[in-house]
Amino acid sequence: MGSCKNSDKVAVITGASSGIGRACAFRFSGEGYSVALVARRSDELLAVAEEIRSKGGKADVFPGDLTDEKQIEELVERIVATLGGIDVLVNAAGVIANGTIENTSTEDWDHLMNINLRAPFHMLRCAVSHLIARKGNVVNVSSVNGQRAFPNVLAYCVSKAGVDQLTRCAALELAGKGVRVNAVNPGVTRTHLHLSSGMTEEEYRQFLERSKSTHPLGRVGEPEEVAELIFFLASDKASWITGE
Repeated sequence: MGSCKNSDKVAVITGASSGIGRACAFRFSGEGYSVALVARRSDELLAVAEEIRSKGGKADVFPGDLTDEKQIEELVERIVATLGGIDVLVNAAGVIANGTIENTSTEDWDHLMNINLRAPFHMLRCAVSHLIARKGNVVNVSSVNGQRAFPNVLAYCVSKAGVDQLTRCAALELAGKGVRVNAVNPGVTRTHLHLSSGMTEEEYRQFLERSKSTHPLGRVGEPEEVAELIFFLASDKASWITGE
């Protein structure tokens, strides 16, 4: 497993315990990267790391709360001290919650902004000097909700629109320093995101079934498909792409 040409590279992946983040961990490790797995649930991170190692990959676990700025600073310091630097930062951690302009609570609003928008900002700000040192790059996991308005997910839509603008601004500011910043905006993807928001198994099944009719190809996406695009954007093949 792994590519020799990437054996000295480090990819930091938040939300690596499940979904798109987990798929990215396997995709990057499969290309020889040392992957730093970041999420709150250390037991799930350990399971991912063990599976990667069983396939010959290199993975280290860095559990932490991404809503805590101090913990993010310490996380980045530990990653650099352990792995030597950062070549790629994938901000894949995210949450979703239902709510309209009439009934979204301040607590829910803050929770989504803290994880979906503040955390990528803090991760990038803390990692930026290390990314500059290695002429690295960033891929943020946004959503189609960041580009279009959808009903009953107000805070989620606004948080992802913020991620898109963060991506564009950071790309412009860091381009002259050799660091690229891009985002992916998936449609419905088969992850634990909606189940974690409180959907029942049956509600989620019905949601996936309805989603077939709202996607032109007649199906939802898989985490591995999104991870493939993320890996491309982080690779030398996309060396002239930034702010997208």
